[in-house]
Amino acid sequence: MRILAVAGFTGLAALAPLSPPAAAAAADATVTVLHAVPGLTVDVYANGDEILPDFEPGTLTDPLSLPAGSYDLQVFAAGDDPATADPAIEASGVELGAGANATVVAHLDAQGNPVLTPYVNDTSPTKPGEARLVVRHDAAAPAVDVRADGDVVFEGLANPDEQSADLPAGTYSADVTLTGEDQAVLGPTDVTLTEGTSTIVYAWGSADDDNLALAVQTIDGLHSSPTSVPGGQTGAAEASASAPWWTVALVSASAVGLLVALVRLAPARVRR
Repeated sequence: MRILAVAGFTGLAALAPLSPPAAAAAADATVTVLHAVPGLTVDVYANGDEILPDFEPGTLTDPLSLPAGSYDLQVFAAGDDPATADPAIEASGVELGAGANATVVAHLDAQGNPVLTPYVNDTSPTKPGEARLVVRHDAAAPAVDVRADGDVVFEGLANPDEQSADLPAGTYSADVTLTGEDQAVLGPTDVTLTEGTSTIVYAWGSADDDNLALAVQTIDGLHSSPTSVPGGQTGAAEASASAPWWTVALVSASAVGLLVALVRLAPARVRR
């Protein structure tokens, strides 16, 4: 099994097993972990201890409150003996910063290789009447533009990039084009954004292997004061790879649902 060594990823310490004492909560970080490598159930180790056994693709953990510190992480195929097997992914000396809110994604890069990508979640308050939409491209798939009411909101989004926009809460007519093109490939479809929330949508999987899927994370409470702690983070894998594109678009109720649908229909540009 190929070893992928990654160093310095701030959010990866989410996998540490213990929560800190309440007195130290102000210095903690909040981290969520998404397993987005298709077809590989894994065991995750932190500093030599197994902390996520049988972690299945499509799983998005609940947010964890963890102490700042340094961690060595290893991801093995489920059931492998760390004493004799090579890790599928490895990260040494990972630093978790105090007060951070992060999501760490194990996913495929544009060439279909497993990688770890940390994202810092923007939990700054939204303005009254607004909502935040974040798109993260973690699939081995083409780049796209996403439009809302005819205007390009996300342009040239490619793996492993993210783009974000604060928009007036409400319902939008969204469609998707191949990057740089005007003709809509999918849509328009109505998209509803709720005031004071951040909707983070992950496209993951491989277009070439026809196993693309969608995961959604929601952070609410963003219309509260800057000194409050945003709460209500939730995460769920949605729209299985076998679902037809129109089902993906309807279930996701987001512009990224259209992104995933487009990726499934567009010619594959990468090979695993």
